[in-house]
Amino acid sequence: MKKNSLAILVCLVITLAADAQVTLNSVTLPAKIKTDNTELILNGGGIRKKLFFKLYTAGLYLSAKSSDANSVINADHAMAMRLVITSGVISSSNMSEAIEEGFEKAMNGNTAPLQTKIDQFINTFKKEEIKQGDVFDIWYVPGEGVKSYKNGKYQSTIPGMDFKKALFGIWFSGNPVDADLKKGLLGS
Repeated sequence: MKKNSLAILVCLVITLAADAQVTLNSVTLPAKIKTDNTELILNGGGIRKKLFFKLYTAGLYLSAKSSDANSVINADHAMAMRLVITSGVISSSNMSEAIEEGFEKAMNGNTAPLQTKIDQFINTFKKEEIKQGDVFDIWYVPGEGVKSYKNGKYQSTIPGMDFKKALFGIWFSGNPVDADLKKGLLGS
């Protein structure tokens, strides 16, 4: 009887832990996010730091947990990144520059084949000034592309698996923008 009760308790704890939200840098990342008919679960979260600034808190959302960075980059499955701006030093201008640098790192300097799509994506962050507390949801939808939302408001869709791979490479490539953030997003 005790073994059965213990087994049920362990299963319950594991189930609750799998559905747990995470709070980092005073930002709560929900356990699940949903758009249209797709619901994704929080895979992991982390804080993007540069020098001594905590720029944003990020969460990776997948249909099933994964700690494999290459799988995240290459999978043609729905997934999302949530970026919550946590620093007043972030502006539309320096965020745009940081994204451009992220693509440069992820693509080993060979951004020319995707430059038009990269510019279109960067324009998402230039539409209106970025301020502390802004939330960007970046969804990859198979067959459609990367859809961007700012504070729940649709911004743009950029088609192509090539663009999706480059974009997610910013966080998950062998040369990510922040190695500690990569580890946190992958739940490791």
